[in-house]
Amino acid sequence: MNDIFATLLLLFFVVGFVALGFLFLRKKRAERIAILSTYVDQQATPEPLARALVATRNSLIGRLGQLMSGGVNEGVLQQLEAALIGADVGVKTSERLLLAIRKHASSSESALLALKGEMMGVLQARPLTLPSPTRGEGSPFVVLFVGVNGVGKTTTIGKIAAQLVGQGKKVLLGAGDTFRAAASEQLAICADRVGVPIVARGEGADPSAVLFDAVRKAQNEGFDVVLCDTAGRLHTKNNLMDELRKMHKVLGKARENAPDEVLLVLDATQGQNAIQQAKQFAAAVPLSGIILTKLDGTAKGGVIFGIVHETGVPVLYIGVGEGVQDLRPFDPGAFVDALFESA
Repeated sequence: MNDIFATLLLLFFVVGFVALGFLFLRKKRAERIAILSTYVDQQATPEPLARALVATRNSLIGRLGQLMSGGVNEGVLQQLEAALIGADVGVKTSERLLLAIRKHASSSESALLALKGEMMGVLQARPLTLPSPTRGEGSPFVVLFVGVNGVGKTTTIGKIAAQLVGQGKKVLLGAGDTFRAAASEQLAICADRVGVPIVARGEGADPSAVLFDAVRKAQNEGFDVVLCDTAGRLHTKNNLMDELRKMHKVLGKARENAPDEVLLVLDATQGQNAIQQAKQFAAAVPLSGIILTKLDGTAKGGVIFGIVHETGVPVLYIGVGEGVQDLRPFDPGAFVDALFESA
């Protein structure tokens, strides 16, 4: 009798534990979906770029200005190098910036001006440009989004889709993230909010096949653009990177020379790790551009200099908020001016 009671008690606790776990996961999933459901509705005027970059400006330019306030000498230059590295600019990029300062170290003002000019020289940018007219031979225009988990690929795709729709483009989404149970559902919510269709399959489906079907559907039905989502993958996992190479190859079979863009989404809050991610993804697939998200509120925005300098890949967009218009085409001049606004 005691054994039966003990077994029932154990079963009760196990069932209760599983039920609590299920409710927790369901709650987190609902929270995630709620975020995706509401971000498209945010039509408020974007805040000034300088305000969005205040944390990076304080950690980078503010610190450098303090160090150079009493003049520039060898001791100050060593501190400047440490400050640049500490601001996630990266060792190689810090050396390049420091060399520019050394050449113009006659005064604090000239050193800051030299630093500003060299920063602009490091950065590279270009817009996401679709051929016009987009429909016809060589269409649809295919964009493949890659990156690790949690960087904001799904919301970024939704924002770009919303912007393209606003430009009069006919957009289709391809749900190539078949690894996570809620991934297709999250992308579907983005599609619904923006008002565009989506090609999706069940969990565990071959992601290459899903993207192939998306491109073929776009060809048959006259879509201008296909935005292809992929599963977040650790850049250090060879098998996952091999799968990414396969998706890239299959897209080329769906439409000759596709994809037209391979955009790497990076999270600015990850600092130096973002540079390593960029290098690994660039080694796996031919990156054509970078999207750097979550620049607002982080002190690690200086990583943008290291990313571009060490990979040579231009930045297309920066994310400085949750709204659609907060995903902005990257302007190196405006970005550096915002950093030096109070210098």
